[in-house]
This record gives sequence, C-alpha cells and structure tokens, in this order.
Amino acid sequence: MNERQVSVVGGGAAGFFGAIACAEANPACRVTLYEATAHLLAKVKISGGGRCNVTHHCFEPRDLAKRYPRGGRELTGAFSRFQPRDTVEWFAARGVTLKTEADGRMFPVTDNSQTIVDCLLGAARKAGVVVRTHCGVKSVLRVPTSGGFRVELTTGEEVTTDRLLLATGGNKSNAGFAIAQAFGHTIEPPVPSLFTFHIDDPRLKDLAGVSVEDAATAVPGTPLKERGPMLVTHWGLSGPAVLKISAWGARSLAERDYRFALRVNWAPKFNAESARAELERARAAEPRKQVTTWSPLGVPLRLWERLVVAAGLAPSAPWTTVGNPALRALAAQVTEAEFAVKGKSLFKDEFVTCGGVRLSEVDFKRLESRLVPGLHFAGEMLDVDGVTGGFNFQAAWTTGWLAGQAMAE
Repeated sequence: MNERQVSVVGGGAAGFFGAIACAEANPACRVTLYEATAHLLAKVKISGGGRCNVTHHCFEPRDLAKRYPRGGRELTGAFSRFQPRDTVEWFAARGVTLKTEADGRMFPVTDNSQTIVDCLLGAARKAGVVVRTHCGVKSVLRVPTSGGFRVELTTGEEVTTDRLLLATGGNKSNAGFAIAQAFGHTIEPPVPSLFTFHIDDPRLKDLAGVSVEDAATAVPGTPLKERGPMLVTHWGLSGPAVLKISAWGARSLAERDYRFALRVNWAPKFNAESARAELERARAAEPRKQVTTWSPLGVPLRLWERLVVAAGLAPSAPWTTVGNPALRALAAQVTEAEFAVKGKSLFKDEFVTCGGVRLSEVDFKRLESRLVPGLHFAGEMLDVDGVTGGFNFQAAWTTGWLAGQAMAE
C-alpha cells in the first residue's frame, strides 16, 4: 500500500496538532512538518506568562463561539466536533492534567508551558511525524496528474505531497498567505487584535501596577463596550476590559490609526447619579475625614487620589468642605472618565491578529480549501481570532485537529 505524503507548514500549535492528528488517525500517512525558524511552538512557550493558557472551561459550543470576534459562526459547528472538553481529554490521555482557574482559564497543573511543549513534541515523535526546522516553504504548485502538490523548500529541495496544511500563523509577511493567494484565495488584511492602549494622562502617571477588579470601558461613537479587570501600565491601560475592546474593535480601531477616546467607569456598580448620592452619604457620615484617605466607591486609593485632584479638589480637603458641584465633578471622574488613546502596544508577547484566509472560501467541516482540494488551513492562517482567555489556542487545536482528520481520510 502506497504511503500518503502529507506536508504541514508551520511549527506552532495548529501545525503540530494537525500533524499529530493526521499521523495518529492513519499510520499509512507519512507526515512531515516544516518550520522556517529554529523555534518550534514558540508562542506556546511564552503564552500565559510562561504558564500556557491551553484553553477555556466553556464546554458549550454556542457559548464558546461567542468569544470570537471573527469566525464564531464557522467555529460553532467545528466546536461540536472538537471543543475544550476534547482538548482536556487529549492532553490527559498523554499524561498532562489541566486545571481551571476562577476566571475559567485552563492551565497545566505544573503551571509551566514546557509541559505542553514537551507533550506535543513527544506525541509527534511517537506518531512518526518528521519535524524539520530551518526549513521553510518558498512556493507550491499543483500537480495536475496526481492532484497533489510540488513544494519548493527554502533549502532548495523540491518535494511532492498529496495533502498540504498551511498553519504559518497570522503575521502578514508569512509564506502561507502568499501561497494561499497564489491559489486564488482572498486574504483579509491582518491587523493586531489583542493589544493594550497608550494613554499619556496625569491621572495615570506613576500608577503602573494599580489594578481595578471591575471596570467598564467604552469607545464613544461605536458599539464597543466591555467590562472586567483593568490594569494601569507604564504606558497606559491593559487588562481584560481593554483587551476585549481591542479584539472586538480590531478593524475599526486600526482604521482610526489607534487614536480615539476611551470612556472608563472605574466603579461600574454606580452611574454618575448614584455615585454622587453615595458621595453625599460619605460626606454626611465622615465630615472631618480627608477626602483622599478613604474611597467610598471602592476605587483603589492611589487612583482615587488622582481622581480627587482631577475633579478640582485639594488633596487635603476634609469632606465637610466639599460642595455639591465638586461632588458631581468627582462622581463624573469615577464613572465617566475620558482618556485620549494615542497608540497601542502588543499584549505581552501574545501577538494575535485578525485577518487571514477568507472564511467563506474554507469548508469548516474539513478545514479544506473550497478552491483547491487537498489544501487545508488551520490556526491564525484563517480570519479567526478570539478574546483573551485561552480561546485562540482552542481555535488552533480545533482547526488543526479537524484538518488532520480530513487529511488522514
């Protein structure tokens, strides 16, 4: 029986998962994975602060699909075939136990991403996948007689393959996009998705490290609004309340060149009116206390001091001297603060893009090109991206696994 040649381009999460799935499903497939750099599974290694946020504890495909600004509709069916529960079982079957944190993110119990890297490398080795580093793909041509592909490698070699999986990530300069385009695929322009906001504002100066457990964010003039933890950084604001807005607004914020207004409610249990009433109660209860020594709305004290000053109050003023107009100004600083965003930064090293191969051109049951039979896509090659919390890795595992199964058939 002739071996089926299967080539996987890209040594990241989706590429490895696709290669392993194919080799395990059909031992008659000879699977070779090509990685242009020296580094396999580089993003897996650095993700989650070196802990690797493998997936998210959301086992209902429809709910899960809502965490994807792009690709949610297509992934709903895909998740009914391979979802986080399957990811947990896949790793458990290979000796890696995952745990769930309070916010639903799932990590290896070792809290070490190397556990996941070692598991994937070991599974690939055991399944017989041939892994080649320092070996990228320059071009691919169709072989009309066999329906396969002739692949020109950056080493100067040429190989033929029956099935081809492109999993080269979302970077716009990657070879995968050029190959897909050469075969007639439309590439939605890649733009960053998860990023933090650059804000230069005296209210945030020297507050790096201050976190607010629950904040509400919005971009006035757009439907963008989110709620969740927020972190003040050296260059502005980060945390889920910012990162989720950056994901849902990836295209519209890019069109604005990352210059826009951000409205923040630092205490979203209150609006301007109820916050003012609460401050009136505080004034009546503690008239002699200094305003800056106590934050009745639950805002962290260092931030509260800045908002008091921004509202025009003297830091040493006792509550009894604060008039009603000043209370209104302070309530507005807490519940309706506006900040001018003047740019973006990547979130840690977790570079996620929206953009990639247009989804209508891909059969999501098999992750196969509708234009070129035998050509498959997985991971960030597709115009699919999730919010922060393990969702981007889950998309990589799901699309890689489905592509691998289809190539093995």
